[in-house]
Amino acid sequence: METTRTRSQLRRDAQTAGTRGDIVEAAAELMREHGYAGTSIAAIAERGGVAVQTIYNTVGSKVDVLAAVLAAANTAARSTGGGVADLSSGIAHSTTPAVAIAALATWIAAENERAAPLHRVVNEAAGTDPEIRELEVTMAARSLHAYADAVGALRTQLGLRPGLSDHEAATSIWALGHPQVFHTLVSGLGWSRETYTAWLRSALPGVLPSGRFPAR
Repeated sequence: METTRTRSQLRRDAQTAGTRGDIVEAAAELMREHGYAGTSIAAIAERGGVAVQTIYNTVGSKVDVLAAVLAAANTAARSTGGGVADLSSGIAHSTTPAVAIAALATWIAAENERAAPLHRVVNEAAGTDPEIRELEVTMAARSLHAYADAVGALRTQLGLRPGLSDHEAATSIWALGHPQVFHTLVSGLGWSRETYTAWLRSALPGVLPSGRFPAR
């Protein structure tokens, strides 16, 4: 009897997870196409093939849906080798400062390219929605924390300028690699990803100086 109930619960959990996945996928598509304000819960329900109330029961409010979309994107990035742990590992295995900087620049460019559409959604919505503004600040804090991990790997492997704290170094990387900078240079000014990455490779040694970093 207990086994039957357990199996039944597992089936229900699997169905709920599948429904949630459908909702998040539909929301991500619509928000990329129409922005946050232009995407309604009703439209998400129609695209996902569920009832409106199912979205509220399974995911939550529209803000909760956006948060779920962002979380799913981050999970997908980690599963394909684009997570922070992969960045730190790449830096830790670098044999020269140039290789470490190249790994960091390449990761920032790939992360910004992957996340740019969703960052635009959040940025546009933050101007009118206080909850989204709070979410944007949370995203920035997580990004800064991720760069702190990378800086730790840089310090261990290659060293940094004496007196430069990990927080200062991480903040400098965060400012250079900010999604809005990427958006302005690539989407606004028409830079290619290759040009953007090359710029990062030239700029990063300037904010992460060490006696072992080659002069540019």
